[in-house]
Amino acid sequence: MTNIKSDNINTYLVGGAVRDKLLGLAIKDRDWVVTGASPEQMLEQNFRAVGKDFPVFLHPETHEEYALARTERKTAAGYHGFQFHTAPDVTLKEDLLRRDLTINALAEDSNGQIIDYYGGKKDLEQRLLRHVSPAFSEDPVRILRVARFAARFAPFGFTIATETMQLMRDMVNNGEVNALVAERVWQETSRALSEKTPSRYIGILRECGALKVLFPEIDCLFGVPQVEKYHPEIDTGIHTLMTLEQAAVLSDEGCVRLAALLHDLGKGTTPEDELPQHIAHEERGVPLVKALCERYRVPNHDRQLAEISARQHLRIHRSLELRPNTLVKLLEKVDAFRRPERFEQLLIVCQADAQGRTGLENKPYPQADFLRTMLRSCQQIEVQSIVQQGFKGTQIREEIYRARIRAVKNQKQQWEAQYI
Repeated sequence: MTNIKSDNINTYLVGGAVRDKLLGLAIKDRDWVVTGASPEQMLEQNFRAVGKDFPVFLHPETHEEYALARTERKTAAGYHGFQFHTAPDVTLKEDLLRRDLTINALAEDSNGQIIDYYGGKKDLEQRLLRHVSPAFSEDPVRILRVARFAARFAPFGFTIATETMQLMRDMVNNGEVNALVAERVWQETSRALSEKTPSRYIGILRECGALKVLFPEIDCLFGVPQVEKYHPEIDTGIHTLMTLEQAAVLSDEGCVRLAALLHDLGKGTTPEDELPQHIAHEERGVPLVKALCERYRVPNHDRQLAEISARQHLRIHRSLELRPNTLVKLLEKVDAFRRPERFEQLLIVCQADAQGRTGLENKPYPQADFLRTMLRSCQQIEVQSIVQQGFKGTQIREEIYRARIRAVKNQKQQWEAQYI
């Protein structure tokens, strides 16, 4: 800790760093609160101002964030509807009161002593996510944050306090969630997808009612039946969460987990007279994926992987049954030759889908290795040798296509001889 040189100024480590230290976890970022200081005094100490809505400064050496103690008052609906007040006489206790959860309202002074005004240490011991004060209900982003923390700390046995969950439900019923801006929804969701148990995020949003408001395409999957022979869990929503959990086991990449979450959106629009079958749900799901990603301004790579997963996952599942020419067309459709990294991500999504079913979590998924082998056989084709044979213009592309079919046919025969 670097103290600011003044008798009236105190600096405290706050928030996640204190929480994680008490949990015995690695500390990634450190945030500090400064009491008794003015913006001018911070600048005199060579701190650099970066806060837009309230005074936040970067330390001249560590570049960690130091915020002046502040209070806030709700002035309008939504995330931006706050008025902030900061002054040298704002106390640490007042500053911590505006935090979301008690476990995030802890502080540590320069002597290493923990300051706990709101019962955060007890809630850490009891593994509870509890709001600090009724002011929690003034900021709808806190619903997303609580759901994200639930996803992060689920492996440690954390649950949400009953009164906090009720407060979240009340906020949804009062329309606070409707005021959330797209950027914040995606920011919290993308971070939640990278947590240890991302399905918990979706589950908490559904439990408090926010999922229906923010992600109705996902919410409507719950209660939709599937053929029990292929889906012992039957419920499409449950299958979706299981697929997301399998994706979290197989990959740390948020784009893979998002694609797993959205791969079956089309099943939510299946006509009732067709249930429990879901004919052509892949194509019906693509516009829904596009709309959701557009609504929350999801990055291009993430949305492209989600769209291609929704459209092609059944073909990937059936790849062992396809003819060589159809396999080559599939590799072309998913752009595997130009985007092999994304193709690998697609295979992981499909494996998660296949294993995201009750009792099938550890079932082998040979389609992934099979398609990797087919792609490698095609990648070994030398275009230069085709040119040297005298092919020109469109003939080159046509001969490459034929060469790929021959390579896949040969490799498929070897695969079948070895594994079938």
